[in-house]
Amino acid sequence: MTRLIVAAGGGGDAVAAAMLHAALYGNGDQAVILTYAWDRLLIDPLPGPRGADGFTGLGPVTQSVWSVPAEAQPIAPAGSTLPRLAAELPHTLALLDPHHGAEGITRQLEELVSHLAPASIDLLDVGGDILAQGDEPTLKSPLADALTLAACCQVNAPIRLLVAGPGLDGEISPDNLRPLLGTLVHTFTAKDVEAIGSILEWHPSEATAMLAATARGARGICEVRDAGLPVPLTDEGPTVHKVDLDDAVSRNSLARAVMTTATLDQAEAYSREICGFSEIDYERNKAAWLKDQPPATLTPEDVLSRLDRFQADARARGITHTTFRHITEVLNLSGSQRDELRRLLIHSRPDQYDAPLWNIGT
Repeated sequence: MTRLIVAAGGGGDAVAAAMLHAALYGNGDQAVILTYAWDRLLIDPLPGPRGADGFTGLGPVTQSVWSVPAEAQPIAPAGSTLPRLAAELPHTLALLDPHHGAEGITRQLEELVSHLAPASIDLLDVGGDILAQGDEPTLKSPLADALTLAACCQVNAPIRLLVAGPGLDGEISPDNLRPLLGTLVHTFTAKDVEAIGSILEWHPSEATAMLAATARGARGICEVRDAGLPVPLTDEGPTVHKVDLDDAVSRNSLARAVMTTATLDQAEAYSREICGFSEIDYERNKAAWLKDQPPATLTPEDVLSRLDRFQADARARGITHTTFRHITEVLNLSGSQRDELRRLLIHSRPDQYDAPLWNIGT
């Protein structure tokens, strides 16, 4: 029996999809996880998502859907977490390609549904920004979610929309999300995290890291992203709620606008018009800036000294946790230095490692 899970925003949503599958369906069924190859610039220095032409070694699934096996490779200079993720998960990762707009994603979904005849289809979003209207001042990355939502509502098959970790992406507050959430489907526990625990040792997702951390009992305020957004870690963090798909589409103005788009450029134009920005523009600007910024040298004494200053300032702001991605950016290190930094910190100060987060104390 096959389950189809659509990772609404790509990135860590695919990791959360594996945890969801283990929690809800057990090990008897296999999942096909349809996900974007759209990583942060720490991993992929090229702005925007990768399509099938951005990889070697993909496997054909249907006419427009390709699987990403462990032996696949992103074509340099691009980077991707998907091949390593495929190596560590028992599921098939299928590449969700937005370069043909919502029409292309709809076609991919229809082909998969026809080919797989899945026992269930879940559309999973970690954080809940898939429920954004489009004008929220804290909204940072609406485009990926809007495209998947627009496509899912046009497929002639029952699709269940699930929001995990409401508010954990730092884009829509839990207070604003709470009235929009439907039935509680599951509350993740530390046992559920075992399915992806080793992956979170290296995967850079922040929202899914906080989802796992709250399932393990972490509470406080976690500072994330390059902007240093404070995200509450509460009892709501590990919950998964069902949301009516039609209600989500009625609320999400960008999703409604992009339904008939046939290119990613068209979808971007709607994002600029409705939300006032395109997240790919942000990535383009940041990538150009990063090219001219030589990364700091990772000298242990200097790194730990600068970390101490950051932690003191963060504690003064009421912050209790942060992510290794945020520390990497705060210390002006490159994405290639993230793993080395993580090893240094855990080795030097193991008591502060609140897996997969970094506890800065109170």
